[in-house]
Amino acid sequence: MTVRPAPGPLVRISVVICVYTEDRWGDILAAVDSVRAQSLPAHETLLVVDHNAGLLRRLTDHYGDGGAGPDPETAADTGQGVRVLANAGPRGLSSGRNTGIAASHGEVIAFLDDDAVAERDWLHHFAAAYTDPRVMAVGGRTVPVWASRRRPVWFPEEFDWVVGCTYRGLPPGRVRVRNVLGGNASFRREAFDAAGGFASGIGRDGDKRPLGCEETELCIRLARARPDALLLIDDRAVIHHKVPAARERFAYFRSRAYAEGLSKALVTRSVGAQAGLSTERRYTTRVLPAGIARGLRDALLGRAGGAGRAGAIVAGVAAAAGGYAVGTARARRGGPRFSIATLPERPPPPGGQPDEGREAERGREAGQGRAAEQESRRDREAGQDGGTGRGREAGPGPEAGPGREARREGAA
Repeated sequence: MTVRPAPGPLVRISVVICVYTEDRWGDILAAVDSVRAQSLPAHETLLVVDHNAGLLRRLTDHYGDGGAGPDPETAADTGQGVRVLANAGPRGLSSGRNTGIAASHGEVIAFLDDDAVAERDWLHHFAAAYTDPRVMAVGGRTVPVWASRRRPVWFPEEFDWVVGCTYRGLPPGRVRVRNVLGGNASFRREAFDAAGGFASGIGRDGDKRPLGCEETELCIRLARARPDALLLIDDRAVIHHKVPAARERFAYFRSRAYAEGLSKALVTRSVGAQAGLSTERRYTTRVLPAGIARGLRDALLGRAGGAGRAGAIVAGVAAAAGGYAVGTARARRGGPRFSIATLPERPPPPGGQPDEGREAERGREAGQGRAAEQESRRDREAGQDGGTGRGREAGPGPEAGPGREARREGAA
């Protein structure tokens, strides 16, 4: 039997699931059920409905008493309670997430896609990482569940970010990264206090062009606001993400890569090319050439899909570069911009006053974090990394990207 390390002092994790269409009704219920089944119970689950009155009514009816059954208070204590909210901002994923952040009460806010299910220890691994007060964000590993029941033979693993999943080239273990993966991520509440919320006008908006990079932009902004912050990915925090048949087609692959280039142009306009493209350079000069070489080798050996994977990598790079060029040209002409949300004050818990004890604990953690950062700097000068793993920076896709090789940290 595997013995998991205790997560240390209990951290309350609110889980936010943003939803927008009744077409995913079964997926939404499955996502909520996976949160309810966690080995470390969520403090609460919030379903944020993106400007869909019918879905809002249906979910409110389904979880009318918070999904708690006969004893709502007991359900809240065990992570069974569900709250259904309407997106309070403009249409889109970023505003939905900001609505969930503003309405939540946990010290950590985790985000789960509405068409994904989390493994039982998902929140446990998040919580374990937050025992270090310097940690401001933790992401996990997202595994694709293909509608056709198998990966298309031409679809390169290096481009799994196209379908919102962890891609080949990211380091293993618990490692430090530039940015976390959006559909499987968590942030300490202090991160939003320091940097603000997700930017509107940059990420997903229902079924419109599949833009991204809102997590990348937030994480870069957070690192600037809190230079001492650690952002991690722990590949043991696993979710399984559905990939519909339409996204298994080359037409979607190409359009998503093009949209990524558009999004990256918006990000670099805000944060500069050095920060906005720092890990993309490594991804395109190391990870992708290796992928092309593997594809060509497989083709020479007569293995199915080798030439197709090599060609898809080249096509994906070309599409992303074209999107970036178009986005940059639009920016120079005063094209679309995005806005950064200022989140309201943390709400009091239901039926009570703000938890002063928790607020005091946050203050103590902040002080500990500053002291820990000083110690970490001394460690790094001595050739160490402070115990968090030394990882590749994340980020060619909307969520993450590669960098230096990382050291696997600790056994499960």
